[in-house]
Amino acid sequence: MYIESFLEYLLLERNYSKHTVKAYKTDLNAFQIFCVESFESDDVVEVDYNVVRSWIVSLVEQRVANRSINRKISSLKTFYKYLQEIDRISVNPLAKHKSLKIKKEPQIPFSFQEVEKVLKELSEGDFESLRDKLIIDLLFSTGMRRIELIQLKESDIDLSLNTAKVLGKRNKERIVPLLPDTLRIMNLYKNEKSNLGLNNDYLFVTAKGNKIYETLVYRIINSYFSKVSAKVKCSPHILRHTFATELLNKGADLNSVKELLGHSSLASTQVYTHNNLEQLKQVFNKAHPRSLKKD
Repeated sequence: MYIESFLEYLLLERNYSKHTVKAYKTDLNAFQIFCVESFESDDVVEVDYNVVRSWIVSLVEQRVANRSINRKISSLKTFYKYLQEIDRISVNPLAKHKSLKIKKEPQIPFSFQEVEKVLKELSEGDFESLRDKLIIDLLFSTGMRRIELIQLKESDIDLSLNTAKVLGKRNKERIVPLLPDTLRIMNLYKNEKSNLGLNNDYLFVTAKGNKIYETLVYRIINSYFSKVSAKVKCSPHILRHTFATELLNKGADLNSVKELLGHSSLASTQVYTHNNLEQLKQVFNKAHPRSLKKD
């Protein structure tokens, strides 16, 4: 009962996306199953921190990554905060919980040359090749998230203004510009899509005309980039990372990049600035008077 009302609250009052609400539901249901199996109770409202800690231990023993565990616990924490707000509980059992430590792994972007090589080698002679090329081009040229790309509808593309309307986190809309070559590929793809009778409001579809899905987008990016790049991680997010890094390297200001990425705060955008550190050091060493060598 309370889980359903909580999910409805996130969707209708907090404007969370359906994708995010689904993730919350999955986490809460998993915790409820754990409570039944380990404590013979399906009541997730009247629990103390010991029960939550037991779940954390169980997840660690299953070798679930710390980052994933923290996300699950964050879902619980938000749920109990909601229960406090509606006066169902007085104390949040997770109020003093500290997140598990996460080893920070550097997100290494693709080089511009790697992206260009993939785009140049992709054929424009059939539907799937055109679709894959447009997916890669859009992710790189706009920096949009994978889920935002999947949710794009044909009506979101404004050909008169050369822009796309993107629905971001918490249903926040933003407008992103589209490059001429992106529009060229898009027109070829849409014509092929229409010729094959793949009628669907969503821009990107499978060969059967169904809306594309997350694992398909991942497979597309991974399959093409693993052939040209030695990067350990070849994912849609790395293309978003590449977009931000390239803009910052070319002198774009942080606030503009923040708006294009759809971030709610500059703190989220600043994670992309670390790639400029070496470049800044070189500029500093060449320009600062005390670092210049004397003749």
